[in-house]
Amino acid sequence: MKHICSIYRSSKKNEMYLYVLKSDALERVPEGLLTVFGKPQHAFDLVLTPERTLAREDITLVLEHLNTQGYHLQMPPAEDEYIEHLPEELLRRNDPM
Repeated sequence: MKHICSIYRSSKKNEMYLYVLKSDALERVPEGLLTVFGKPQHAFDLVLTPERTLAREDITLVLEHLNTQGYHLQMPPAEDEYIEHLPEELLRRNDPM
């Protein structure tokens, strides 16, 4: 089954995203979460199906959350995961040799 999803980026936390069904918009997102998330900034819309792959999220979990709670929150990567993906030249510049 296809779901048209709107994805919003957080105005308060870099790399935090909120997935919602486009038809529901932000109606099912708890007020407390929106307070922490900040003003949602629409990033893009996406058609989600169980066969689709997402870069940092498990599609099965995203679809389950959309169906059960009306939203899915994508947290920023852990700091060590972020550092792991920095280009080598940036890491060398910060190395205190």
